[in-house]
Amino acid sequence: MTDPRGGSSSERRFTAYLTGYSYWDNTPPGSAEISKPVIHRKAGGTGTYADPVTIAVGHRIEGGRQTLDFAPGTRFYIERLQKYAIVEDVCGDGNRPQDGPCHTGHRGHPWLDIYIGGGKVSVGSTQTCMNRITALQNVVINPRPDYPVNPGEIASTCQMF
Repeated sequence: MTDPRGGSSSERRFTAYLTGYSYWDNTPPGSAEISKPVIHRKAGGTGTYADPVTIAVGHRIEGGRQTLDFAPGTRFYIERLQKYAIVEDVCGDGNRPQDGPCHTGHRGHPWLDIYIGGGKVSVGSTQTCMNRITALQNVVINPRPDYPVNPGEIASTCQMF
């Protein structure tokens, strides 16, 4: 597998293990806080190129320095969801997040954790939605801006997946 984390700015396709996180299971719970704001002050986005959805990526902490698996501001296009996403958060907690699945990946595939929202729906609905989108998915890194888009909060439109 070609590692998509390389430094090229050209569009490339790869398979990622996509999971979701919601308003209810974010850190801290019941919030839309993010650690690396680029476009948004809080997790969100409608999935268009101009307003991509916040996505969290694995990271490592070594010598007190945090390094993300994909740089803040990196854009993706998630084909199945028809959404653009942007790195604005990290996935994995503790002093050694590099030992967790968000950094190590899933069966050789990078792990991406997309924000589904959900503050206006039940915890159960967000969990069902996250279960529906969790899978190996085709992703474009550094995508062009003209892919088809299904705009809106993922938790609100999850019945289509």
